[in-house]
Formats: sequence, structure tokens, C-alpha cells
Amino acid sequence: MIRKSDITENGRAALWYSDHIEITDTKMHGIKALRECHDVSVRNCDIISNEFGWFASDFAMEGCKLAGDYTMLHSHNVSARNVTFRGKYILQYMHDCVFEACDITSRDAFWHAQNVTVKNSVLRGEFLGWYSNHLTLDHCRILSSQPLCYCKNLKLVDCEVVDSDLCFENSEIDATIVTSVDSIKNPLSGTIRLPDLDELIRTDPRSKAKIVFDGANA
Repeated sequence: MIRKSDITENGRAALWYSDHIEITDTKMHGIKALRECHDVSVRNCDIISNEFGWFASDFAMEGCKLAGDYTMLHSHNVSARNVTFRGKYILQYMHDCVFEACDITSRDAFWHAQNVTVKNSVLRGEFLGWYSNHLTLDHCRILSSQPLCYCKNLKLVDCEVVDSDLCFENSEIDATIVTSVDSIKNPLSGTIRLPDLDELIRTDPRSKAKIVFDGANA
């Protein structure tokens, strides 16, 4: 157990290949912390660490602030609640994970994610969730350029999609959206329900997804 401690920026590559770790109320400011670790609990920590948490499993985070690029690459069975994430290319190639009440700002977050659920969270940045499979966003607020493209089995449940353009290109999607959307481009299949849409772009003959709003289809 590590409590009320300070791992400085000189504490490079802390705690690799470790099991059964509990870290609370600690500053972790060294790069590449917690690689290939199993059964980890991190609570109320301030983390500044590029390449944090690679190849981790059974990893729980709560009440943390995490800044760093390439966070949690190839990790699985991760749960995060009330965590603020900042950095580029984060949360990629993850599977079987749940994020709840999180604030996520990133470029290319959740690329190639599989069986990941995000609930009651805010997601900002470009190119969210590309190439994911079974990504579910439940009551989330999405602000992204070209979000959620090339996805399989994508599901949105009562989400806000604001200040977002060229959404859902070439994606298999089942979505209920509660805000007007700026533009949707070539959604591949499924149904998108929403109150209003500024622009629907169909330039690909394979784009067959149904757009449903105000009782009409497009």
C-alpha cells in the first residue's frame, strides 16, 4: 500500500510488473508508471505520467486527475469513476472496461477499443473512438471533430453531440441523440435518432443507416 506519498518526475517507470497494489492520496509525476500491473486500486491521486498504465489489468481508478499521452494502452478490465483524463492518444486498444462520471479530453481516444462502456461522462477532442467495436456511450456529452468513425456495433444512449462535425462515417450504429448535430457523414448501417440535423452527407453508396427525427426518415 502506498499512501500520501510523492513520486517525483525523477521516479521514472515506477512499479512495473507488480500485483495487488493500492495507491491513495499520492502524487505520481514520473513517466511510464504502473506498466503490466495486475489488481490495482488508485484513488484520489494526482498523476502526470506519459505512457501510464500500459498493459494493465483489473485496474480501478477513482477520484483522480491523470495527465499524460498514450495512457492505459492495451489495458483491460479497467474501471474509472470520477477521473479527469488529459493527453493525446489515450485509452487505445482497451477492452472490457467501464468509465463513469469521467471528463476526457484527448485526440484519438478509445481507438480500437473493444467492449468499452462510458457513462455520464464528457468526451472532448478530435477523432474519438475510431475503429472501436462494441463501444457504448451512455448519457454522455460529446464534443469532437469527426467522432466515432469506422466503428462496429457502436451504441449511443441519450447522448448530447454538440460542436461535432462529420460524425459516424462508415460506422455501424444504434444511436439516440438528444441534441441537434452539425453534420453526419456516410453512416454505414443502423439507426440514428435525433431531434435535428444541420447536414447529412451521403457520398458513399454503402451508406444505408437510417436517420430518424421528428417522425420522419432520411
